[in-house]
Amino acid sequence: MTLEDLRRSIDGIDDQLIELYNQRMRYVNEVGRLKNRTGAPIYRPEREQEILERLKHRNRESEGVLSDNAIEALFLELFAVARNFELPEQIAFLGPEASFTHQAAEIKFGALSSYLPIGSIKGVFREVFRGQARFGVVPIENSFNGIVNDTISCLSDYDLKIIAEVMIDIHHVFATRAEDTRTIKRIYSKDIAFGQCKHFLEDFGLDEVEQIPVESTAKAAQLATQDPESAAICAEVAAKMYRLPIRYSNIEDKGDNRTRFFVISDFENAPSGNDKTTILVRLPNRPGALVDFLLDFREESIDLTKIKSHIVEGVSIFFIEFDGHKDDAPIKRIFDKHAGAIKFLGSYVKEADDV
Repeated sequence: MTLEDLRRSIDGIDDQLIELYNQRMRYVNEVGRLKNRTGAPIYRPEREQEILERLKHRNRESEGVLSDNAIEALFLELFAVARNFELPEQIAFLGPEASFTHQAAEIKFGALSSYLPIGSIKGVFREVFRGQARFGVVPIENSFNGIVNDTISCLSDYDLKIIAEVMIDIHHVFATRAEDTRTIKRIYSKDIAFGQCKHFLEDFGLDEVEQIPVESTAKAAQLATQDPESAAICAEVAAKMYRLPIRYSNIEDKGDNRTRFFVISDFENAPSGNDKTTILVRLPNRPGALVDFLLDFREESIDLTKIKSHIVEGVSIFFIEFDGHKDDAPIKRIFDKHAGAIKFLGSYVKEADDV
């Protein structure tokens, strides 16, 4: 076959795809009408996970050329288009735009969704609780900086549920309008990013340049765009958003820096068969109270994945995660036994890797 023959074949397949996409969206529209009548949520992570697993399995059986990651990339964006087709819903996130939280939100909800940047974690919870946004996206922990205390406090204060988690690798770029790095007099970034890129700055003789901490790496990119004698340590998405040339990529000292995010809303997920549950626990102030509580998990053969102590308004609480859904019989027995001590935060589809 000639190149033109191949291109005509691809065009023919694209024509078929557009017809199939339109057919799928007609069914999506009917689903949206049914959900609107019953008040059911548009976003169902467990249903999306079920579809993805079925398609990956079918692709492997048919010896398809697509990888699992490629299938996820294609269909997660299709899901996002479908959700907006059913009912456009606003997503609040810890801003500003082009932050890592914005990136995490787009992974779940796609580029076409309506996004609302909020200046604080509490503000994200407040807007979702008030109904100004249907979903919120907030950071919960970083592999180097640990648990985000403000998120734990808001999970304790607000009657909202975790409906999904997102984990992204944190990479920084060095972006500048300067033609020669020796002319750079200022570097903008978030305070912790300077520490995460210390070796890069030393290796390139930039450790003596004035470091100006700002509230976000997105803000750093914006400022560096306006200042030709400066640079920004920021996310790639921020540099591209402000059209700031990227000089060096992946400049962080350690390549295993990951941040985990929660998606919050006002509903609970149905079981998916691959779930994680998160709770907050307030236990009596007596010796052995935590040990007694955790022994129940061992007796029920439930795998604990995380235990963190936290202080909320002077009271010690425990942030605990484990495999399974709250409707699983062993977990229900623990919830019934400790009803007064447990605040259920959510059962949701478990990501492949944790922070």
